[in-house]
Amino acid sequence: MSLLPDNTRILLGPGPSMTVPRVMRAMAAPTLSHLDPVVLALIDDIRARLVRLFLAPEGSFAFAVSGTGTAGMETAVANLVAAGSRVLVVVTGYFGDRLAQMCERYGASVTRLEVEWGRACDPDALRSALSAGGFDLVAMVHAETSTGVLNPIDRLAPIAHEHGALTLVDAVSSFGGHPLDVAAWEIDACYSCTQKCLGAPSGMAPVVFGPRALARRVKCRSFYFDLQLLEDHWLRRKYHHTMSSALVYTLSEALTIVEEEGLESRWARHERNHHFLLDRLQTLNLSVLPPVGERLWTLNAVKVPPGIDEAAVRKHLLDEFSIEIGAGLGALGGKIWRVGLMGASSSPQLIVLLLGALESAFAAQGRAIHA
Repeated sequence: MSLLPDNTRILLGPGPSMTVPRVMRAMAAPTLSHLDPVVLALIDDIRARLVRLFLAPEGSFAFAVSGTGTAGMETAVANLVAAGSRVLVVVTGYFGDRLAQMCERYGASVTRLEVEWGRACDPDALRSALSAGGFDLVAMVHAETSTGVLNPIDRLAPIAHEHGALTLVDAVSSFGGHPLDVAAWEIDACYSCTQKCLGAPSGMAPVVFGPRALARRVKCRSFYFDLQLLEDHWLRRKYHHTMSSALVYTLSEALTIVEEEGLESRWARHERNHHFLLDRLQTLNLSVLPPVGERLWTLNAVKVPPGIDEAAVRKHLLDEFSIEIGAGLGALGGKIWRVGLMGASSSPQLIVLLLGALESAFAAQGRAIHA
């Protein structure tokens, strides 16, 4: 008896998002060797598309690591952080903390700029933290999915450069859903994933290293994430590992869809649906955690109202409506629901369905919550 699922989940959590049907169909293409000429042509096309979609400067190396967004994170850290590297990490939530931990594992001397969970980093706070000087790298999360916060990377990264540091940015939940301009914002290295705003299955992590990062790379202690070996594979066709041809197909198709929609149109869709969700939340007297101006469009941290069993609401949504939303992490556990509107999951139809399901879940707890 097969244990495979036979029903569709409506994925409105922090990830994965709904997989685009065209991308699912791409997975059914014939399996080929990772060194087949067709696959090599596809990875060349993926590199070119990633440079365009990251809006990366000339001389950048963009590719995709075999692995999830955390593999992208480790690739960036492993090639920019050596024992004794002086790293400042902006910590605005769970994934900023993970960045700090990753840098420590690679031997960095880490200084943490701690920011209240639910708030974005103030550029003046970063400037003050850097005033002592001597940092090699500033690492920060663009879209902090644990808190629903959008950090102003366009203002933070130039401050790091004023102090001579490279910049490393986590764009796991923003790439393809929020404005992100690697060149204009002076980002030196950036990583993302496939299962969020791109609308593909998890398993590959888009990464880009700009010219400054390439010039200041360190000797990598990891074989799997070694940038030189990955360059040899992606650029010079040397064997490194057996990349999944099926995942190459899905990433190629997902990036094609992004370019067909157009970056600015795609950003506008995510922004429009975020505001539509906020408007509808008001009908249930619900609000989100971050203040205006610091809110993610792609991940909404919805405050759990008093007297509501938040876990029971998530269970009701899953059991009765096949809708998945996320729980809070760390200090926000039990205090928020994380509602993702990413890629194909950023849709007004799904928002209407979600709000009706939430009302049903509240009624099941004997609560009618209306403005």
